[in-house]
Amino acid sequence: MRALLTGGNGFVGRHLADHLRREGDEVTILDLPDDITDGGVVEKVLREARPDAIYHLAALSHVGSSWSDPSTVLRVNVIGSAVVFAVAREVVPEATTLFVSSAEVYGAVQPDRLPLDEDCTPAPISPYAASKLAGEILAQQAVRAFGQRIVIARPFNHVGPGQSPQFFVPAMASRMVDAVRDGRREIPVGNLTTRRDFLDVRDVVSAYRLLVEHGVAGEVYNIASGVDRSMSDIAYEIRSLVDDSLTLVADETLMRPVDVPVLRGNAKKINAATGWSPRWSWSDTLADVIASVR
Repeated sequence: MRALLTGGNGFVGRHLADHLRREGDEVTILDLPDDITDGGVVEKVLREARPDAIYHLAALSHVGSSWSDPSTVLRVNVIGSAVVFAVAREVVPEATTLFVSSAEVYGAVQPDRLPLDEDCTPAPISPYAASKLAGEILAQQAVRAFGQRIVIARPFNHVGPGQSPQFFVPAMASRMVDAVRDGRREIPVGNLTTRRDFLDVRDVVSAYRLLVEHGVAGEVYNIASGVDRSMSDIAYEIRSLVDDSLTLVADETLMRPVDVPVLRGNAKKINAATGWSPRWSWSDTLADVIASVR
């Protein structure tokens, strides 16, 4: 299979490219210096690569940062997706496109609604989540209006070696490893009350390829573990692996304007469609993250 990855040099993109190559796919990377809204560049790359599958990963993906520059997030994530869908329809109309959305689109939900399935009504509370829901709507419009083969993935939080320290797990690991090296004892932390459904990125990318092969156009598929973990528990797990004597100290500058209290997903739909289920253990994932930081 010939595969094109937008955002292929990012954290998930690198893991996905490695996975696809191991599966025997031919991989082309499209990673623009600024964003994905340059239709001429996208068209040139698609005409050269002639992909059978397009994995649309390119996005500004940090939830917290989306509050400070929402217009850029919307331009890249929404307009960029519209460009990719339109160019793909023109250049490679038979290709399958996987649009990578996010479980953040569900927003704040009542505990009795958990675990979240794909029928739960989205209610995004951050600019990032709103941009991903808009991308989903564009994808479904292209399926309905043009018969385009676009499958939508809603991954829950994923983590693994090589992730930017902008994100919680590698941020905690980096702060603790740096503190031990520098002889400091206090670790600044933000809100530790939230709970998230975490997956190893290597499980996530295997799900992406299976969805390209077996997913139904216009359908949404959760990619989830079905287990939610508190940020507090994770922080203390990392501390136990780095140095038990470190002290966690609340830092107001690390707090977001609003946080989704808890996300936990139901992955029955993707399991039924593809047979996918998570394989990496949480302990192995954390150990690999800490090793990559060190």
